[in-house]
Formats: sequence, structure tokens, C-alpha cells
Amino acid sequence: MRRVKRIKAGAINPLWHMYRTVSRFKVAKNFIIIELGRYCPSTIWKHRLYAGLLGMKLGENVSLAFKAMPDLMYPERIHIGKNSIIGYNTVILTHEYLVDEYRVGDVRIGHDTMVGANVTILPGVVIGDHAVIGAGSVVSKDVPDHSICYGNPLIVRSRNNE
Repeated sequence: MRRVKRIKAGAINPLWHMYRTVSRFKVAKNFIIIELGRYCPSTIWKHRLYAGLLGMKLGENVSLAFKAMPDLMYPERIHIGKNSIIGYNTVILTHEYLVDEYRVGDVRIGHDTMVGANVTILPGVVIGDHAVIGAGSVVSKDVPDHSICYGNPLIVRSRNNE
């Protein structure tokens, strides 16, 4: 079950007036930092940029691959445990705008977890410790510890509790 806060919109979709929900300055600042980080050749520098300037909660030795994309609006809602890998071009969302509402939720990724390339992680999900998420997956629900998951929709293919 995704843990999101739902905020109802009026007659107009909330993306049309998104700067009522988040500051223009914050989005512009986050955009610049994230774009620098996406192309940064050093995972150490990227870690410092994201944790220090965006407020992301990153454990020791977290590696975000080339072009991984944290949420532009609320990157401070991303929590990644130590020694985890976020694959190439993965998108981690902590917000979503729908026609009649918008939603915001924390994303928690456990320690020693690997997220493959081109994965999309939706707001409000928890990915457990020692989990493996296959490339191209859409993570729309929680992932248990020690599991291997892939697909769209995401399916838990195996669990190894050793």
C-alpha cells in the first residue's frame, strides 16, 4: 500500500497551478542541482550534492548512476539506505499530479538494495533491505526485504531470507 497524502484540487488540474503547491525558487534550485548531479562523473560528489543541498537522506556508499533522476519538487522525501545502488536513468518520484488531486509521499529504499536501470519508483512506496528491482520496472507497491522483483506491474518473483 502506498503511503501518500492526497490533496484535492479545485475545478482546474493541480499541475496547471503547481507553484501554489511548491515554490518556484525551490523547483529552480532543485532543477539546477539535480541536473548537475545527473551528469556528475563522481558518485561521491553526487552524494554530497544531493544530501547536502537537496536534503535527501542517503546512507553511506549510496550510488546513483548516470542520469538517475530524483524528484524535482520534494527530493527531501527520498530516503536511501547504506550501500544501495540506483541504476541508470531511474526516476524516483515523491509527488504526482492527477486531474482532480495531487499526492505527496516519502520513498524509502532499504540498505544493500539494487534498483536496475530505467526503473520508475512512485511516491509512497517502501523498498526493503537486500531487495533487487529489475530494469524497466514500475514500483507502484511496497517491496519486501530480500526479494527479487521486476515487471510492469511489479511482481515479486522470489524471496531469499538468508
